[in-house]
Amino acid sequence: QVQLVESGGGSVQTGGSLTLSCLASGVIFSSLSMAWFRQTPGEERELVASVSKSTGATYYSESVKGRFAISRDNAKNTVLLQMNSLKPEDTAVYYCSGSHGYYLQQFQDEYWGQGTQVTVSS
Repeated sequence: QVQLVESGGGSVQTGGSLTLSCLASGVIFSSLSMAWFRQTPGEERELVASVSKSTGATYYSESVKGRFAISRDNAKNTVLLQMNSLKPEDTAVYYCSGSHGYYLQQFQDEYWGQGTQVTVSS
């Protein structure tokens, strides 16, 4: 079965950095567009960033542009989210998602990981 496993979450102070990692298995990784979502209690999931299957095209939400960077390593079946200049409002559970579709903004999610907690304190 397809599995996505996130890691790298933790607690940092405002201005700090974290790198999240998502390892995929049970699927041809290069056939998937990948994305990171986040969710806080009582809120809908928010698309943070996404990356295409092979073109290198990326999408970022306005709130993280210039601070976060998404990348993938198809040889390692891994997608990363480098987060810099973190703010308290970035606090959320971050989820990895994969899709056989091509949309990066209107992401057609198909597979989900269990999530990893990111907490930013002031």
